[in-house]
Amino acid sequence: MIDPSHANAEIATFLKRLQWGLITFAALWVVWLLGTVLTPFVLAALLGWLGDPLVDKLERRGRSRPVAVTLVFLLMTLLLALALLILVPMIERQIITLVEALPSYREWFLGTALPWVEQRTGFEVAAWLDPQRVIELVREHWQQAGGIATAFFGYLSRSGFALIAWVVNIVLVPILTFYFLRDWDKLVDQVAALIPRDHIATVTRLARESSESLGGFLRGQILVMFAQGAIYAVGMSLVGLRLGLLIGIIAGLISFVPYLGATIGIVLALVAAIVQEGGFNWTLLLLVSAVFAIGQLAESYVLTPRLVGDKIGLHPVAVIFAVMAGGQLFGFLGMLLALPVAAIGNVLLRFAHERYTQSRLYAGEKPKIVLDPYISEGGIVLDEDIGEARDDRRGDDKDA
Repeated sequence: MIDPSHANAEIATFLKRLQWGLITFAALWVVWLLGTVLTPFVLAALLGWLGDPLVDKLERRGRSRPVAVTLVFLLMTLLLALALLILVPMIERQIITLVEALPSYREWFLGTALPWVEQRTGFEVAAWLDPQRVIELVREHWQQAGGIATAFFGYLSRSGFALIAWVVNIVLVPILTFYFLRDWDKLVDQVAALIPRDHIATVTRLARESSESLGGFLRGQILVMFAQGAIYAVGMSLVGLRLGLLIGIIAGLISFVPYLGATIGIVLALVAAIVQEGGFNWTLLLLVSAVFAIGQLAESYVLTPRLVGDKIGLHPVAVIFAVMAGGQLFGFLGMLLALPVAAIGNVLLRFAHERYTQSRLYAGEKPKIVLDPYISEGGIVLDEDIGEARDDRRGDDKDA
């Protein structure tokens, strides 16, 4: 017979889980609707969270909170300004060099790369790139082309509003970052005050582990990206590749996705070396390959182990999937939230695994250990044998 109290407890548990599921679904729906508006707030919150440990350290050394926040905010602004002042002129010169070399790239692409591809595959790729053929295709499908043009110009008209939105976001980010830095501890206390008291210890532990995991990973990964970009850029510039700085910066930024930065970088560098020399200069090609080999060895054995380690606990494939899934679901906002959500999810999975290994489902029923002087060592004794042994012992006691 079903116990009514037990059934009511199960119904209450189900309704509570359903309530939390609906709250989660509603929160995700709101994030999806307000993605563009929430982007500067999320970015500023991440910057404030990254800077808060330094603010707390300055406070422990005797600085007041406003002074510590001001110093950290000025430091972050100074680092960003120095990066822009140093990198922007260098990137501008590299882009000018690339624009001047575009005819050479076009000649190499049409005269060398395409014939090689056609010879190996049997496809006539060059015919599809003939301008006259493109014009004929447009004439044959002028209605579709008109529809595409209408959509394109409509996008251009809307892009003005998008540009304004980006400018507003750029202005908002530093302002919001300052306020998040100033009030971060208050926000944490307010959130902690809402947590049920019987779960406060567990939630505090999980929040601390998530913060340490994600914070260590992001700080370390940013340093790895800058270090790899510097190694690639300086190395390729020293070996004589004119576009080495630009390719190195691109490879360093993309190195956030494991192995992708090095792969794209070496392909671009080899093509740039071939076009620059007008053919295969094996010395330059080997030097460029050596630069990327040194960068990969430094990343694998020095930079990542020392700066990142295993602080997020996620496989590179999981990191790539998290970023791509976040971008697909929520756009740029989803990409910003991907790693924090992945880090929190990983901590929750570790906690669930810990609870599972301590549960009765994992350990099973504990065996009963029977200590009896009549049981021989190493022998398997059935319950009947134990009963008989005990009866014999009682008989001996009576006789005595």
